[in-house]
Amino acid sequence: MPESITSLRDVRQPIERAHGLSNAHYTDPAVHAEESRALLMDGWAGFAVTGDVPEPGDAVPMDFLGMPLLLLRDREGQVRVFQNICRHRGMILVAEPRKIEGAIRCPYHSWCYSTQGKLVSTPHVGGPGQNRHEGIRRDELGLIEVRSHIWRDVVWINVSGTAPDFAEVHGDLIARWAEFEQPQYHGGPDSAFTLDVNCNWKLAVENYCESYHLPWVHPGLNSYSRLEDHYHIEAPGKYSGQGTLVYRQLAGEAGRTFPDFPGLGDKWDTAAEYVAVFPNVLLGVHRDHSFAIVLTPVAQDRTREHVHLFYATPDTDPALRANNARLWKQVFEEDIFVVEGMQRGRAAPGFDGGRFSPAMDGPTHLFHDWVAAKLEAHRTGLAAE
Repeated sequence: MPESITSLRDVRQPIERAHGLSNAHYTDPAVHAEESRALLMDGWAGFAVTGDVPEPGDAVPMDFLGMPLLLLRDREGQVRVFQNICRHRGMILVAEPRKIEGAIRCPYHSWCYSTQGKLVSTPHVGGPGQNRHEGIRRDELGLIEVRSHIWRDVVWINVSGTAPDFAEVHGDLIARWAEFEQPQYHGGPDSAFTLDVNCNWKLAVENYCESYHLPWVHPGLNSYSRLEDHYHIEAPGKYSGQGTLVYRQLAGEAGRTFPDFPGLGDKWDTAAEYVAVFPNVLLGVHRDHSFAIVLTPVAQDRTREHVHLFYATPDTDPALRANNARLWKQVFEEDIFVVEGMQRGRAAPGFDGGRFSPAMDGPTHLFHDWVAAKLEAHRTGLAAE
């Protein structure tokens, strides 16, 4: 059992004495399964973005930790997440992204569901030509909906259904970025890309939330937003990251820039912030655009990074928008050799999880401590059962 494999005692120490999570947390399938439950299913995890289903009736089948789920926008425009299975025999309902023109029809026995998840048709369920049966109560056999919440255009899900309300869990960050609580618009197909990375998803979080690596991994970015221009963002048990006091707007022909988000304070004229929202969403805010990265754990050593860019208006300059996506993709690709190198390093026997610089690694240490605290609570709960 994972409980006998890993010790969390050294992880939960003050940063001056703490060790990082041990190798098994990056390489062992059993520990990965334990973390999937404790870190990703029991809380609010990032699943998708609303731009994945832009129009009513849009439906996209997606797997989350092996579970078949269906992201869709219903007839009233509400984004919902359902288990992508028929309540009859468990058949997959939607195999490919498509527009739901009428009802969601099971390809096996043609049971049909509305986009709100209601079971609306059960052909021949009572025998040939008999579409009802007293033993099949349609009002009890709708699609199983997964609890979800929309913030920053990210679709967050709580698979267990037991987490406190999203606003309660993340109220501190919502308040920190209150000025950005306004419409933002997905840049479209040229503002979304996916990176497949051969590492555990936690390494992507660890790397993102600190600025210590900038001079060596991102020399272009560091040439104007230097290491000394950055500050730590630390909210124990919730999120961590970094901010910069020197944000340089991207300019196109004739000095054209993206429109700013209206009503921002003077701070944002030159500042930007980058936060890892535990467990698996990486967010960035700037005066003229924002981004969200949803990390999808594929296996203990593979992660898919879904990157989406957003703007203050729906009609931004296409060439400038494409250039912005290209530049961010370059930055995020520069990190790949680092996270993949750390993953390979976790195969070294006896590695004790590493140590943290008390001056530079505070945000990363907070993430390790959060992981350890959630696992301790999960293990305590299992022991009490």
